[in-house]
Amino acid sequence: MPLVENIEDYWAFSKAGRELADLHLNYETIEPYRKCQIIYAPLANKGESINYHVEKMRFGKIDSKTVDKSIIYYNNAITIEDIPAEAYEYVVNGKSAIEWIMERYAITTDKKSGITNDPNDWAREHNDEKYILNLLLRVINVSVQTVEIVKGLPKLKFE
Repeated sequence: MPLVENIEDYWAFSKAGRELADLHLNYETIEPYRKCQIIYAPLANKGESINYHVEKMRFGKIDSKTVDKSIIYYNNAITIEDIPAEAYEYVVNGKSAIEWIMERYAITTDKKSGITNDPNDWAREHNDEKYILNLLLRVINVSVQTVEIVKGLPKLKFE
């Protein structure tokens, strides 16, 4: 770890570390990102409830070959738009945190065992049908704030 040249830089790193720790440890309780637009498909019948069941989230498309990461199709009834590009700069093991959520919170069946993993089960068991949607929005918020904090760090000189 390189040494910082002055005490102000030290305290900037200290403060950023505390902010990042708080943000990442408490990701399930922070405010969902509010600058995205959530578009709900029109309900077919009065009294019908919004469907928060997720099977596999996917990105929007600009054309048949170009992905538009500013849009996530949560399911056939919910679309999230205006996701900021900088949210994808927060990367965990080679993949953005948003992409990790999209990958992990999908219904999958293990080929060998035939066991199906349905992330909606946890939401149902805890009486929180919006859990996965809110988790995705929280991870977008964590990602945006993480990138902002890291970009605000003082520059280090490596020898």
